[in-house]
Order: sequence, then structure tokens, then C-alpha cells
Amino acid sequence: QVQLVESGGGLVQAGGSLRLSCAASARTFSWYAMGWFRQAPGKERELVAAMSRSGGNLVYADSTKGRFTISRDNAKNTVYLQMVSLKPEDTAVYYCAADYMYYSNAVPSGSDYDYWGQGTQVTVSS
Repeated sequence: QVQLVESGGGLVQAGGSLRLSCAASARTFSWYAMGWFRQAPGKERELVAAMSRSGGNLVYADSTKGRFTISRDNAKNTVYLQMVSLKPEDTAVYYCAADYMYYSNAVPSGSDYDYWGQGTQVTVSS
């Protein structure tokens, strides 16, 4: 069982920046692909960014490409989401997810992840 704990959310003005962190309890964190998702009120959960276990394969949503950066520090069992040039439409609960990928360096398809965090609220004011 892997526990994921997100932090770093909050209220920021449009154009501002935030960095989200997700700490994982996994003993073999480097075997997991990691992803960030978000869900706004009344909308479906959507992929924001994802990273393969090695970090070599990255996927970004079109809406976040160029503004958000996913990264990981395997020594700290942590994945990050750096967000800049935030917009009001980025307001959502952001979730971290982990998928066991020992035999593959691919990025998981869609939202097919094994473990999920509880989420952290990001609110961008106009």
C-alpha cells in the first residue's frame, strides 16, 4: 500500500505561481510512474501532467503545457508540480497519483493509476 500526501496548494492571484509537492510512502518510489490530476467543481477529473518512473517520458495537458512542470526527487520520495502564469481556470483540487510500473518506462494511460492522494485545493483569483 502506498500513501500519497499532497501539499502546497492555496490561494494565488492570476499570473502567480505555486509549487505542489506529493510525498509518497513507497519503499521503491523509483518503480512508480507519477501523475498530477485536477478536478474543478462540476467537471470531470483531468490529467495535468504525468511522468514515467525514470522521468524520461513526460505528458502534459494542452492547457498546462509551457506553464506547468512535473518533476521528481527519488531520494525524497517526492513528486512536484511547478505551476507558473496561473489562470482562474486552473482553480481545482489537485491530486497526486502513483502507478506501479516496474516492467515499463511508459506513462500510464488516462487515469489508470494504482494509488491516489487526498488532494490539495488550488484557487486562482482574477
